[in-house]
Amino acid sequence: MTRRSTPWCNGYVPCRIEWRPSRWLLAALFFLAIAAPFATLASGLPRAVAWPLAAAAAAHGLVAFVRERRRGPRRLLFTAEGRLMVDGTEAMHVQVHWRGPLAFLSWRDATGRRQRLAWWPDTLPSERRRELRLAAGRLSAAPGAPSVAP
Repeated sequence: MTRRSTPWCNGYVPCRIEWRPSRWLLAALFFLAIAAPFATLASGLPRAVAWPLAAAAAAHGLVAFVRERRRGPRRLLFTAEGRLMVDGTEAMHVQVHWRGPLAFLSWRDATGRRQRLAWWPDTLPSERRRELRLAAGRLSAAPGAPSVAP
């Protein structure tokens, strides 16, 4: 009878996921930037208020569209130790939330600023979605989080 040796690894491997802006989100933002002024003008507001508000809604919608479109791709690495590296820098206070097929990741960078990414179905296929779920489970189980008990 042979005795099995204890494996040296814990079974976790690093997970690499790339984020890029969603075409679906860009299309929705563009549609809202176009539709918002019409909705404002069709409302019961007086024309003196509706026209400036419609212009502001269109401008805000187009700024949101351009800002999202200019965001560059991000490279995420979920390490085997349960840490997250975003573009080579460690992320702190990482949270992953799911809303159906949408995944939302938020973290604090080295300067303490909150950063956020959202994956839509066109940017995160089902295989990658599963990998993200598994990697996010390791993040919550990672040591270093303060204990609730004293």
